[in-house]
Amino acid sequence: MAKEKTLEDLFHDTLKDIYYAERKILKALPKMARGASAPALKQAFEKHKEQTETHIERLQQVFDIIGKRAQGKTCDAIEGIIAEGEEILDEFKGTAALDAGLISSAQAVEHYEITRYGTLKRWAETLGMKDAAKLLDATLQEESQTDEDLTALADKTANPAAMKAA
Repeated sequence: MAKEKTLEDLFHDTLKDIYYAERKILKALPKMARGASAPALKQAFEKHKEQTETHIERLQQVFDIIGKRAQGKTCDAIEGIIAEGEEILDEFKGTAALDAGLISSAQAVEHYEITRYGTLKRWAETLGMKDAAKLLDATLQEESQTDEDLTALADKTANPAAMKAA
């Protein structure tokens, strides 16, 4: 008979998922920065790369809190989101719409991360893991701010530039 799965099991499984995703994102961000044409967008991607390194460190701390080895498991969702971003890089390279497309791809990543971190934070609170919840919340706040910053870049420069080209 199969072992009954618990919220702790689900927490650990989802933690492995986002750990994999963050490491994958860390590899994708330099390529996105190189592809961006606007200096402000390049800078935003570089800043988020630094934040992502911190997010990975925090996740490692959460793994320590639960007494598990920091280990990822393949996240098909992030694989698909990153593949779509690479497709935009290829299909819109050299066009005025590229930055708008890169922002949309980055926001898809952010929204995935916001969902995962929000869920993990709630579960950590439910499971009485106050220190883990604090770490997860710190990352959740940064991911939300990055999403807002990307929206501002899109509204201020990328989307108008993409429209003018038409």
